[in-house]
Amino acid sequence: MTRVATLEQRISAVNAAPRSQSFLLGVFAMLGVLLALIGVYGVIAYTVSLQTHEIGVRMAIGATLAQILRLVLIQGIKVALPGIAIGIAGGIFLTRFMSSLLFGIGALDPLTFACVPFLLAFACLLACWIPARHATRVDPMIALRYE
Repeated sequence: MTRVATLEQRISAVNAAPRSQSFLLGVFAMLGVLLALIGVYGVIAYTVSLQTHEIGVRMAIGATLAQILRLVLIQGIKVALPGIAIGIAGGIFLTRFMSSLLFGIGALDPLTFACVPFLLAFACLLACWIPARHATRVDPMIALRYE
């Protein structure tokens, strides 16, 4: 006997490669979500900065802060929904390649495919919240004066 080891050591050695692959996949997935949120934030912040005059006019003629907030958040979700739909389609297409990395769940787990889009949409709404708050703080007189 040359390679004596405990059962735990043997199981750990067998599971080391799939465990590290799953960990790296999770890290890259989190980085992808973070980059997507930064992108959504940047696009919405730029759009709000371009629409400062329009937002000022809307507020001058009586738009409430809730209406302005809703306007910006709807713009943000319109940017995010096509990406979420493409991601779901890509996830369904790539499940056969990823099935070897999944433990304890099926490749087409309905709970995962139901919860992840809602979590991503919620995260995109949070990314749009800061530009939306900036839009509600636009002073109508200053915004109208620049034009």
